[in-house]
Amino acid sequence: MTTTTATTLKNFVNGEWVTPSSDTLKERYNPADTREVVSSFYQSTSDDAKQAIEAAEEAFKTWGKIPAPQRGAYLYKIADLMEENKDELAKTIVMEEGKTYNDAVKEVGYAAGIVRFYAGECRRMKGTILEGDMPNVQIEMKPESLGVVLVVTPWNFPLSIPAWKTAPAIASGNTVVLKTSSETPLTSMKFMEIVEESGIPNGVVNHVIAPGKLVPEMIHHPAVKAVTFTGSNPVGKKIYAEAAKDMKRCLLEMGGKNPLIVMEDADLDEAVQLAAAGAFGQTGQACTATGRVIVHEQVAKAFTEKLVAKTKALKVGNGMDEGVDMGPHVSSSERNSTLDFIQNAKEEGATVLTGGGVPDDPNLQHGYFVEPTVISGVTSAMRIAQEEVFGPVISIIEVKDVDEAIAVANDVEYGLSSAICTKNLEYMNKALSGIEAGIVKVNMTTTGTFFQAPFGGYKQSSTGTYKELGSEAMGFYCQFKTRYIKSK
Repeated sequence: MTTTTATTLKNFVNGEWVTPSSDTLKERYNPADTREVVSSFYQSTSDDAKQAIEAAEEAFKTWGKIPAPQRGAYLYKIADLMEENKDELAKTIVMEEGKTYNDAVKEVGYAAGIVRFYAGECRRMKGTILEGDMPNVQIEMKPESLGVVLVVTPWNFPLSIPAWKTAPAIASGNTVVLKTSSETPLTSMKFMEIVEESGIPNGVVNHVIAPGKLVPEMIHHPAVKAVTFTGSNPVGKKIYAEAAKDMKRCLLEMGGKNPLIVMEDADLDEAVQLAAAGAFGQTGQACTATGRVIVHEQVAKAFTEKLVAKTKALKVGNGMDEGVDMGPHVSSSERNSTLDFIQNAKEEGATVLTGGGVPDDPNLQHGYFVEPTVISGVTSAMRIAQEEVFGPVISIIEVKDVDEAIAVANDVEYGLSSAICTKNLEYMNKALSGIEAGIVKVNMTTTGTFFQAPFGGYKQSSTGTYKELGSEAMGFYCQFKTRYIKSK
């Protein structure tokens, strides 16, 4: 029997809630129980998107001139409101995206921390003074805002990723048009309610519920000066191509096939915990998820036995239920993609040691669940070792030494995150310098980042031109003017 707690959603444009003008009504279901309708909404049209961009363009005329510390005051208020509404935001994320309540609470806290960090950056923005070649000449490097920034975000971190792009954008004096995923529009609306309550001037942050096909048109609007995107490689490459047509600034953070190396001297209990957390946390639906575990042959058997036992003990279910370790996929298409990868791995000769299918629990039959899965006998030549699964699957690859482990780690087109488990300083140094990834960790999971540190990948994981998070992220949202001043 279908139940509904549905909220009818609207765009947030120029400080007002506006119903999109499309006449096609869509519904979003709870991925843990698709009998529950979570929200309903109309998709935006070209005119709706244009309205949002023009509102941001008009707001920029004054917002960009407001002193940065005053902009920071609004960000502090947004962070405070996130924390005050932590429970409601977390429950919305669980109901709409499917992650566990504990993971959702962590996401809200992380998002608030990001916003507060960039509020502080508003008092740390600075230029540079250089010596001139001539007497009485001073050279200044002065950061200036760009204008309207188009922010395109995915569904897997529906609050924190919009926050980590929007916060530095407006801290730098830009205005924003946010186009979030149609899988998680309710979380986006909750974010906009907080933005509205903060009292930030109308038009500084705008949100449209829109299909992806509108993004190229939005990029080409003359008022849009930059676009930042997190999501899949195929979509990212299309956005990059469109931005290049107008020579617009573009920042992409995309997929990963992240390795966890387990050496023969590793603490195996710790390594198992790190592997499980990295692969099964967020149902494996993270760009930094542990996609491969590369294990030294001397400890492969013992490690695998411990990992299988750990995996079998995990409880799968609705993220709001007590004791649940892993929730559902966000959609049927994502679940089917994961099941297809598992089947393909078996066809190529790998062995599923545990999981590999849909749970047989009748209480889970209406959700997009997949069992946490461990696969052995994987080689780098297999599809499952090369492509991003985006589901709760660990592929185990055995190696003879640290050099082979690093070579296998690098034998993919991605280079986002990585980690090694070892007590050996030589192994650590080889991994830290030899792995081709934007993030390399020692005795930690491949997932999780600190927002004060820069984030970004190598190779096909990123455009590589700018970083996200940390003070370094501000560089994407600023242009630097060189000013020569001669005194008499």
